[in-house]
Amino acid sequence: MDDTTMLTAYKTLRVTAEGPVLNVQLHRPEAGNAVDGQMLTDLLDVLRALEDDSTVRVMVLSGSGEHFCQGGDRAEFPALLDKDPSGSELRALANKAQRVCATLAQLGVVTIARLHGDVIGAGLGLAVFCDLRVGAENSRFRMPEVGLGVPPAWGGVLPRLAEEAGQAQVRRLLLTAEVFDAARAERLSILHEVVPADDLDAAVTRWVKPILRRDATTMRITKSMLNARAGATQLSAGAYFDEELLTAAMSRRALTRRT
Repeated sequence: MDDTTMLTAYKTLRVTAEGPVLNVQLHRPEAGNAVDGQMLTDLLDVLRALEDDSTVRVMVLSGSGEHFCQGGDRAEFPALLDKDPSGSELRALANKAQRVCATLAQLGVVTIARLHGDVIGAGLGLAVFCDLRVGAENSRFRMPEVGLGVPPAWGGVLPRLAEEAGQAQVRRLLLTAEVFDAARAERLSILHEVVPADDLDAAVTRWVKPILRRDATTMRITKSMLNARAGATQLSAGAYFDEELLTAAMSRRALTRRT
């Protein structure tokens, strides 16, 4: 991993390769790396390319600037509804988020989330769909959807989060929309490890080295076995209808705002 190569330029991402490790950095620092439609398009392009790339063994997902990701772009939802009151464009956006998260979860490569600062809403969603997650001591987490008047429907994250952290704990975090710190995130298994901010890269490298020594086919099969159970849980929870729930809720809010 000595040589770093900058790959295709994206509007919202910085993508570099270090040998068999692909580094994907969310890059909208002026907006707290908020997830918008363009970022979803860029992420989907990267992830689909990875599905056919046998040279990459590990993907590291990180964020530029002060935060990993401060959630979805709140200005985009009402703008899409103003442009298309039928909700079809908002539905397409929600569907794209679903596809990004599903593709991220099903990748044959091992995915590592490198988290710092705020990890909120859609940012938490992207993180929990990664296989391994390391967070800085200063990282903060929140699921703000109920407080914002929308269901926790982004990307099909609810069943995945419940699978990782436990339904009882996720129920509390959702209904209270409280902020929680890295230590609590580790207790909930949202984080696998907490380290000082300056040690994040070292922690990622410590995980990457043994992964690269393992047989690639064995790793892919192991991930497929793990994903088989998670996929069944997601389907039974109705996650594949989340874009309909989100669109209906946002359309109702828009209607209320106009009357």
